[in-house]
Amino acid sequence: MAKEESNIKTAKAALIGADTLLGREVQEVLESRKSGVSISAFGANGEGNFGEQEGEAVYFEPLETRTVEDCDVLIVAGSEAGALKAYEIAKAGGGRHSVIDCTGYLDQAPEARISAPIVETPGPDTSWLLVMAHPAASALALVLTRLSRHRQMRRAIAHVFEPASERGKRGLTELHQQVSALLSFKPLETSIFDAQLGFNLLAQYGEDAPEKLAAFEQRIERHTAALLSRLSNGVPVPMPSLRLIQAPVFHGYSISLWAEFEAEVRPADLEQALASAQIEIRAADEEAPHSAGAVSQSGLIAGDIRADPNHSRAGWFWIVGDNLRLTADAAADSIAGLKRR
Repeated sequence: MAKEESNIKTAKAALIGADTLLGREVQEVLESRKSGVSISAFGANGEGNFGEQEGEAVYFEPLETRTVEDCDVLIVAGSEAGALKAYEIAKAGGGRHSVIDCTGYLDQAPEARISAPIVETPGPDTSWLLVMAHPAASALALVLTRLSRHRQMRRAIAHVFEPASERGKRGLTELHQQVSALLSFKPLETSIFDAQLGFNLLAQYGEDAPEKLAAFEQRIERHTAALLSRLSNGVPVPMPSLRLIQAPVFHGYSISLWAEFEAEVRPADLEQALASAQIEIRAADEEAPHSAGAVSQSGLIAGDIRADPNHSRAGWFWIVGDNLRLTADAAADSIAGLKRR
């Protein structure tokens, strides 16, 4: 990567999607870490238009080569259109700009490398296009690799519960409107989910939803497979069977994980295997973790770890994490890695 002529230690970053929930989280994490990264804000789709930041109207410059010529990093946290514009600009620049894609829209580009700093440290040969692994994929990869190092694993099954904030501000607004409408017997807004999500669980969105839940499930599977293929280090880690379910919660992923091992396991040993700087463990005599308690927290919280009463070699795990913070932390860690090169 051609970074020798750029003083990356005082990096300048273009944040595409500064007006989104994810973009604001990325900016907040970078500022709280005193990262020294100077941020130029752009709208979610890269078009020149008016937006809002910190409650005030602002004008976002169009995302063009000239408007990012002094930026070392392009951080994608907006729409697919904005992601594609950032990709084309960086590709035309021949490696002058690094791209950190927090949305996953660029995960199938030929130069893309799925990255999860919570699990691994990117090597010096990392691509100029880093796609932050889906937060649920990062969580699964971290948990499964730690468990496999403790005891050889045969298989795993995960139910992943998706929060409305993964669909951005419009997803939050629609869930809020639906809850209010149901309590007051009014018609439901269904432009995002095309189905009732309030007080409900969805295995799929309605036919007219702009995006399909199955597409996000497939992204989690792709990212999990990519991470596990690099993390085995000679210890086989099974690819989990997973199901994505849309939950009526505003923020935070919850994962119900079942894992089968080659030998009998005890909950205390499984807790010890997971305990780390990235995973907080809640013991059996403590309150079980929940998504509301994970909001704005880095890393994961695991608890209610129990042996399967019907299978002595299997265990159940309940894992939660803030989806926006997991992705924002990954982006900030990736930028820090670029600054060290």
